[in-house]
Amino acid sequence: MDMGAVLIAVAGVAGTLGGALLTQRGADKAKRRELEMSQALQEERGNRELRRRCYTELHRDARQFCTALSRHLYVMRDRTAGDEDVQALEAAKDTYRERWSEALMIAPDAVIGPARTVNGALNGVYGQVKRLEQGNPRPGETLRSAAEAQHTVWTLIAEAREAMRRDLGITTESDDPPPYSTDANTFFHDFSNPGRGPS
Repeated sequence: MDMGAVLIAVAGVAGTLGGALLTQRGADKAKRRELEMSQALQEERGNRELRRRCYTELHRDARQFCTALSRHLYVMRDRTAGDEDVQALEAAKDTYRERWSEALMIAPDAVIGPARTVNGALNGVYGQVKRLEQGNPRPGETLRSAAEAQHTVWTLIAEAREAMRRDLGITTESDDPPPYSTDANTFFHDFSNPGRGPS
């Protein structure tokens, strides 16, 4: 048998096997990349859904805490707050704080910044309300000043909501947040009428 023919045959077989092996390796790498991309996409969807749920609950609970503060101010204007009134306010505060704690672990800095401003404002109003309720206000703290502080929280909540929407890709950076509008003068008048509770 001719040695050259044997070498050619061996090289042909080796080339065929090597080509098949390289093709298989390439296919395996492509499958691995496809699987990694699919997993990354699923993970991103999961993270986005987690943020969406967290933002929805944080926004809702911030609004409910703000509303509970408003209700409590009206109660204090009209009468002494009872146990049920205090419990309703505390329940709204506790629910909100749970959501805020969760958001701190999930939300990016672009959302935490505005949300932290809301948190500080809500806690500031809550502090005023509790000091007024206990008859131990700081200088300048009145039902009206607490009502004014509470009213400004709505705008902060709207700004935080827009940051959340931008993070989720629902709105863009150039979109202006909708203004929060309500009849502030009527609201503030409710807490400066001389015949109604402490001012």
